[in-house]
Amino acid sequence: MYCRIKSPISQILAQNKVADESSDVGGGTRDNKQMDWSELPPELIETISRSLTIYTDYLHSRAVCHTWRSSIPKTPKNLPPQLPWLMLPQSQSNQSRRAFFNLSTNKSHLLNLPEVSYPKRHCGSSHGWLIIIDDTPSVLLINPLTRARLYLPPLSSFPNVVGFNYSDVGREYALQIRLGGRINLSLRQMRDWFIQKVVLSSSPLKDDNFVAVAILNQTGDLAYCRNGDKSWSLIENARTYSEDVIYYNGMFYAVNKTGQIAVCDVSGESPRVSIIETPRQIGGDMQYLVSSGDELLLVTRFLDVEYEFDHPDMEPHLFYRTTRFDVLRLDLNGPRWLSMRSLGDKALFIGENSSLSLSASDFPGCMANCIYYTNDYSDTNADGHVGEHDFGIFKLRDDSTEPLPCYPRNSNSPSQWSSALWVSPNPY
Repeated sequence: MYCRIKSPISQILAQNKVADESSDVGGGTRDNKQMDWSELPPELIETISRSLTIYTDYLHSRAVCHTWRSSIPKTPKNLPPQLPWLMLPQSQSNQSRRAFFNLSTNKSHLLNLPEVSYPKRHCGSSHGWLIIIDDTPSVLLINPLTRARLYLPPLSSFPNVVGFNYSDVGREYALQIRLGGRINLSLRQMRDWFIQKVVLSSSPLKDDNFVAVAILNQTGDLAYCRNGDKSWSLIENARTYSEDVIYYNGMFYAVNKTGQIAVCDVSGESPRVSIIETPRQIGGDMQYLVSSGDELLLVTRFLDVEYEFDHPDMEPHLFYRTTRFDVLRLDLNGPRWLSMRSLGDKALFIGENSSLSLSASDFPGCMANCIYYTNDYSDTNADGHVGEHDFGIFKLRDDSTEPLPCYPRNSNSPSQWSSALWVSPNPY
């Protein structure tokens, strides 16, 4: 029995000086018989697996033959961040499977994920995990690859939620608002509008001490919880820094509308916040923070409003269209933001996900000096109008935009849960 080996495994074998030829020692000649790869020592096979950097290559290596499968651990331990898959909009309300588009293969993978189906709502992806909320107070973390799951503290445990009662139909949640007032929200309203985005410090199965930070739509606050907490806590002094948040250099960095940064250290008993005051950035509609190598980037998104009339006697359909992005790099000597004309080999992935920067040359199908973006700002762009999904690829070299290869046009998409979402495949 011979095992078939495909690149990049063959390249790794060559680096380890394992030839695909055998030597005739007595006669000094070589015969060109194919090597029986199943006879490689298990320790060499494991070394090969540790050299792989792409998850699909790792899976292919385990599928070579029984020997390789038994020699290579089921779950890789040292994979770098992977090229995100795009979780496509759900096409039918009763559909329990979700399609994930792989840029490298230009193909979609169907995963059975009833936990993510309509009417549940996702509010972020981080380290390969989805954050899901529904018509209950539950906040679910689920890994779409492994189906591993755990729960964060419920919606009813946020500090500004002062009451919750299922029997108070249509007014189940009581929220404290600024200036001492109160409002009531229904189960659906809480699901749809309370949380904008949740970001994790690390993968839950990789780090028992992970921290989650949530951006709250209603108040512009940031709230956090540690693994095992029963409730959420507010990060005081970081109010209004709710445009975006990332985990960077051991702390959470949040940005406001004009580009000022709140650095939030939540490792102690109470959060400590310091502010990086930069000259205000005027213009732009949305801000994103991205960690790119040793640099912190600010990505500003510009939108245009467009109208579409289905019928002369009907109200126009309003939707937004991304026109361009500006990218700036934080210079702490100022501190100030410096404009970047090029990302070099980097590609950025922004949207409802934890923002991500990758080297495009590491992944087939990924273009350098580009921003891959999804719609994470408006429900009106995901209500079923053909072609109105605002996601694509922005090329910094000429400020042009092109659609993503999948570019779904779901005419039956059920409102805001249809928005696409970048998810980094993570086996742990």
